Amino acid sequence: MKELRRPARLAPGARVAVVAPSGPVPEERLEAGLDLLRGWDLEPVVAPHVLDRHAEFDYLAGADADRAADLQAAWCDPSVDAVLCARGGYGVQRMADLLDWDAMRAAGPKVFVGFSDITALHEAFAVRLGLVTLHGPMAAGVDLLKNARAQEHLRTTLFAPQTVTTVTAPDSRAMVAGRARGVLFGGCLCLLAAEAGTPHARPSAAGGLLCLEDVGEETYRLDRYLTQLLRAGGLDGVSGVLLGSWEQCEDYEGRLRPLLADRLGGLGVPVVENFGFGHCDGALTIPFGVAAELDAEAGTLTLDAPALR
Repeated sequence: MKELRRPARLAPGARVAVVAPSGPVPEERLEAGLDLLRGWDLEPVVAPHVLDRHAEFDYLAGADADRAADLQAAWCDPSVDAVLCARGGYGVQRMADLLDWDAMRAAGPKVFVGFSDITALHEAFAVRLGLVTLHGPMAAGVDLLKNARAQEHLRTTLFAPQTVTTVTAPDSRAMVAGRARGVLFGGCLCLLAAEAGTPHARPSAAGGLLCLEDVGEETYRLDRYLTQLLRAGGLDGVSGVLLGSWEQCEDYEGRLRPLLADRLGGLGVPVVENFGFGHCDGALTIPFGVAAELDAEAGTLTLDAPALR
């Protein structure tokens, strides 16, 4: 797995587009997020359909074509320096094939931020655009609005990425000890399993540091996702694994940890758990597409280069 192109860091006054590629966005949370961005001396621009709701399927933020058009227009707008997703939910897979990837590639690199269902776009941006993306808190996300640690780590990554080239998770522990080098990738486990075999999914995990997390899943379903990836060769050649949060899943120590050890322990690579990214308080921002070294016992991730230029 090769390193990807890094977009330019943000500067005060940068224009950031807020889009909703997945689920519907609560207006009060959106307004709070916009205020936070303005407090960072950014100029947020809200895409036209961010507050839409699909006429038939109310778990979608508007029609597929409208969500795709918002994302593409924001990305192709030369005055926009970054595109921030408003929230996750579900819906990216329905609109990913409606994007004009040639036009987006021609528009050049810029910062892209999101997580959860946005995992499908992290994969697509890597495969179709060859671009580093940020797995981090979203503009209308509860964590960004309520947690100072999440705010500060994202803000610093955006404006001063050279100061956060070592990511430390003090509450982490080694499931499988050791050090590993590779290119960071991954996201929400259920989305990675669902994306397998699509044109937007990475063809190989070889040489990668895989980041995994999920929310609200029963253990047998997580077992199925991991087993699907293993059977499909989706973890072949992976260099190491970072496990993030498993919020609203079943008992971690009694149920989930034994499953993760069973499915991942046989890979023969370092595995670190509770690394502090994903659906959790104070979620860290992880740059996908950047090469790094993982020290599972120390709970550190050292980037070869800053997330952004």
